Amino acid sequence: MPKLIRPLTAVEINHISTPGWHAVGGVAGLLLQVGHSIADRPTPKCWLLRRMVGGKRQLMGLGPYPEVSLAQAREAAKKFSDAIRQGRNPAEERRAKKSALSAAKARQKTFRQCAADYLSRHREDHTNAKHAAQWETTLETYAYPRLGNMLVSDITMRDVLDVLEQPTSGKAAPNGDRRFWYAKTETAKRLLGRIKSILDFATVNDYRTGSNPAIWTGLLSTQLPAPDKVQPTVHHPAVPYQEIGLFLANLRQVEGMAARALEFLVLTAVRSGSVRSAEWQEIDLEAALWTIPAEHTKTKQVHRVPLCPAVVQMLKALPRLARGDLIFPNMRSGKALSDAALGKVMRDMQIKGLLKIDAVPHGFRSTFRDWGAEVTNYPDEVRKAASGHQVGDAVQQAYQRGDLLDKRRRMMADWGAFCGRLPVPSTVTAMRRKK
Repeated sequence: MPKLIRPLTAVEINHISTPGWHAVGGVAGLLLQVGHSIADRPTPKCWLLRRMVGGKRQLMGLGPYPEVSLAQAREAAKKFSDAIRQGRNPAEERRAKKSALSAAKARQKTFRQCAADYLSRHREDHTNAKHAAQWETTLETYAYPRLGNMLVSDITMRDVLDVLEQPTSGKAAPNGDRRFWYAKTETAKRLLGRIKSILDFATVNDYRTGSNPAIWTGLLSTQLPAPDKVQPTVHHPAVPYQEIGLFLANLRQVEGMAARALEFLVLTAVRSGSVRSAEWQEIDLEAALWTIPAEHTKTKQVHRVPLCPAVVQMLKALPRLARGDLIFPNMRSGKALSDAALGKVMRDMQIKGLLKIDAVPHGFRSTFRDWGAEVTNYPDEVRKAASGHQVGDAVQQAYQRGDLLDKRRRMMADWGAFCGRLPVPSTVTAMRRKK
């Protein structure tokens, strides 16, 4: 048992300057530690409690003097002494509490920090650089001003609604509403999915608990109208399959690499990005086969495209530039055609009267699907595979390893032949009225 001494006063404590440990009394084992003076700095002093805990002598710091007064030091020492008498180890309890606080602080992540971590781990999920940029742009523009500096553990459904209902500039909704969800519904819908993914990421990493406040079904759906009720889905305008022969005949009158790329797109029924990034090394003219590498497809899987005779003939007639491997390069820069180049071809055709309807390049995938469904008897899985879609669910994909190439070869040959036909003009025979 530590020796009890006369309790020192606050004035006496203030005058102690000899380096070492000084018993101050009042509580057994309470000490004032005085350090050595350094230059003109105040003499360092701090409080210690020296007691036997579990058969071992332990020193516990109680804080610096004078920030911790004599009365406060004695009160803390008394509490620690009471804990020791109860069989507890206050030093261990303090370390455990400090560790818990440190762990809790480590889990305090802001929405912006979680978004950055999520994006860094999912770079490969983005189909292209444009898609990745859209993620960051929508977060920066619409989410970060309200959620960026908030701890993910504090974000509620109300906070998510504040993002979705914030006023926006630009074109308003048909009813004049300028709130984000109503005026820019498709962008808001995509942003909501991104917020949900980031908060799911935060939950899995123990940065937050509870349900995800960005869930649509049963949560936000009770607060906002469904996206298709706000702004009905508008499909890409397409050339009707009945007029595809006339369109291609007119397209072949247009000169330029973009026009040939558009012709290639129509006859292969693939996406614009795959066409614009296509390289000669992907083409096997002898086998009449185009093998699109995974990095040039939306599904991130290799896609083989059978080439009909019209495509093979067109490719053989194309010039090959010595400065690059692209099939359809920009003739000035040698780089890939821009996303707008093919659309400009169609707009120019409209101006020249070669195209009577308002259509876009992506619409030709719809033209091809309509032709396959209305004119042919090819099964749905063959038509989907020809468009580069994944066929069936995960189980079906696991068992069906082939890509139906032989069946698709026949289908693409039929499509090429159909595209080579001009529509038969309708005739109307006037009937004479009987006298």
